[in-house]
Amino acid sequence: MTEEYPDHWEADVVLTDGGTAHLRPIRSDDAELLRAFYARLSPESIYYRFFSPRPTLSDREIAHFTTVDHDRRVALIATIGDAMVAVVRYDRLADRPGTAEVAFLVEDAHQGRGLGAVLLEHIAAAARERGLHRFVASVLPDNRRMTRVFREAGYRAEQRFEDGVIELVLDLEPTETSVEVTAAREHRAESRSIQRLLFPSSVAVIGASRSEHTVGQTVLRNLLGGDFTGPVYPVHPTATAVAGVRAYASVLDIPDDVDLAVVAVRADSVHEVVEQCAGKGVRGLVVVSSGFGETGPEGRARQEELVRLARAYGMRVVGPNCLGVANTDPEVRLNATLAPTMPGRGPVGFFSQSGALGIAILQRTAERGIGLSTFVSAGNRADVSGNDLMQYWEEDPATKAVLLYLESLGNPRKFARLARRLSRRKPIVAVKSGRSTQGVPLGHAAAALSLPDHAVSALFAQAGVIRVEDLSELFDVAQLLAYQPLPAGDRIAIIDNSDSLGLLAQDAAVALGLQVRPPVNLGPTAQGPEYEAALRAALEDDTVDAVVALFTPPTIGGYDVTVPERILQLAAGSGKPIVATYLGSKGMPPDLRVAGPDGNAAEGSVPSYPAPEDAVRALAYVIRYAQWRQRPPGRLPDLPGADRRRARAMVEEWLGDGGPVEATPDQAVELLGCYGIAVGGEGTDDGVPARIVTMEDPSFGAVISFGLADETAALLDDRAYRLAPLTDVEAAETVRAVRTAPLLLGHRGAEPVDVAALEELLLRVSRLGDDLPEVARLELDPVTVNPSGAFVRRVALRLERPRGPRPELGPRRLG
Repeated sequence: MTEEYPDHWEADVVLTDGGTAHLRPIRSDDAELLRAFYARLSPESIYYRFFSPRPTLSDREIAHFTTVDHDRRVALIATIGDAMVAVVRYDRLADRPGTAEVAFLVEDAHQGRGLGAVLLEHIAAAARERGLHRFVASVLPDNRRMTRVFREAGYRAEQRFEDGVIELVLDLEPTETSVEVTAAREHRAESRSIQRLLFPSSVAVIGASRSEHTVGQTVLRNLLGGDFTGPVYPVHPTATAVAGVRAYASVLDIPDDVDLAVVAVRADSVHEVVEQCAGKGVRGLVVVSSGFGETGPEGRARQEELVRLARAYGMRVVGPNCLGVANTDPEVRLNATLAPTMPGRGPVGFFSQSGALGIAILQRTAERGIGLSTFVSAGNRADVSGNDLMQYWEEDPATKAVLLYLESLGNPRKFARLARRLSRRKPIVAVKSGRSTQGVPLGHAAAALSLPDHAVSALFAQAGVIRVEDLSELFDVAQLLAYQPLPAGDRIAIIDNSDSLGLLAQDAAVALGLQVRPPVNLGPTAQGPEYEAALRAALEDDTVDAVVALFTPPTIGGYDVTVPERILQLAAGSGKPIVATYLGSKGMPPDLRVAGPDGNAAEGSVPSYPAPEDAVRALAYVIRYAQWRQRPPGRLPDLPGADRRRARAMVEEWLGDGGPVEATPDQAVELLGCYGIAVGGEGTDDGVPARIVTMEDPSFGAVISFGLADETAALLDDRAYRLAPLTDVEAAETVRAVRTAPLLLGHRGAEPVDVAALEELLLRVSRLGDDLPEVARLELDPVTVNPSGAFVRRVALRLERPRGPRPELGPRRLG
């Protein structure tokens, strides 16, 4: 039986050096592609594959290798441009059920780029889809490169040596190690692909016009004005020079290598430019041109073709319809943007989806004196996304904090995974627009979110992301994170020379749930020594975690200009953050700035806010993040009595070839029993009624929600949301996250319920939802919780085949 061509196996992938390749099933019309590929192989590679010399393939062999049924015989090839560069195939073994023999062949020029590893991930996923459980591979002992691919995949493996050949048997069931290996490879590859964009040795501006105020000339002048350390090549069809720099009619005419191309030609000309860049060996594209997905269906088709073509030739794309990219590293000094103002060097990485807002964002960043390490404006986000930048910034020593302006999320579940990992090391501050609609701007290569906005906020918080309300708060928080240490707790001291300012700060702190002592008012005539003494006392006090210093000029007379100097001196060695409202200044005022080598603000600079409420609010955001980081991440506990295989078999049987299916109550009870969850039981109905739901969200995957099952909670939409599966720490947080949680914890002297039983129930339900994407919705309502336990009284279950595999469950691929 021959299966239909499995187009869902096609994928664009990032290789270890940051380049890209396209994977797809082999086709019968690939004969000449295979023949040309084979002709480029070295005798050694051929010998390792076939265990004998084989200079050419016969027509019969070519036909055999290119004719597969996508079930018993499967082959995937990797292509770059028009060339086939690697192939992996499996053949079922008739005498060993559930087992297939697997073999690889990678062109010599592309060995060492990670093609073998990524092909193994994809062929293993295809094999599991076809019901296979094991791979057998025969490898010559000298073929260490291929042996390493199998051994480092993370699967459970057995090895035996017979007749001079190593036979490896791989169990294809994903393991914790194989998942970690895949994530680590993805991280290195995607990080490297961004590094290639941000550290080019040369840049071509294609569409560099001689007319002032055009897009192409603006980028060119900003590159030159920013003193880019490499050569810049204007490309213009007729001009011999642009902005005083020699121009070339085509990128192909440039005599030297080109790493990065900034494309500023008409949208209908971009396709031709991409092909020329591919021929030149350009490694990345920044497409500032508009006229793509934001214009409607025709533009979207043009945008998809741009990305398809660029990836096929090994290039990543920033944009289209974007502002550009910048890197303030003195080794590069890259300003390939349309922005006239570029902030100085600093510890903040900034990703913005909006090109229109990008110029204003960079202007405000510079006005506040906040320095950037790197900046990327993704525009329509057709390829390079915030997820890619997080992969890069995680290891970037120049980036201490990450800022995100998001209008859409292309792969929200991956975003949550990456953000959770990055947030453990570096803070992420995000503005997410579209709160009221959860829609996305026309042209973005992403779907609208289906969860309510407060649920998205909860999922951000679960990952440690500091989600702020607007751009002003984004900068307020950023200037604190960039230059001051994290607080150890939420106890703050307030020092002021105005009762009014001190009381405003105190009120704001109390409203935000911080522990605050009465302000220390030094009076309107306070001078430097008084401020120094009060600050020193607060910073040396073990019951203080952060200090708010408020200083306003007296109504009569001058003020001591040594006050900011004394604040800086004490801040330098305290290890506790200080925020200020200093003379109404906003940002990093020169008086409170520790000057770095280039004159920009450096670590130890004290941020200032025009109003004390702003200072306290920024501090509260940072305190909550610091508390999240201090908490243990938790673990996924063992769940005695859980039978994942049995549950999987049930779901497959009930769905069959159709769906969706509204399960019967007995079926729902049986499925819950696979995870050790009983329905009914001997418990009393007296207690607090709760409601637990797990649902398969098209963007985030399995999401679990919890709240009380009463009218008040429903009216207030008082529900806590988390991504599944929950850790033990997250299960405890989920119970306590709802506003009505005191009713479970002994409100007004009532006996507390069995919270541990409720937490275990949440753990089991979340694991069920994570294991079974076909569980479209599982609702436990009510769950009676009392001092004796948590008892499920009623359950409803709907099953449905997901529209595609969860990105997190499949092999690596670009979205």
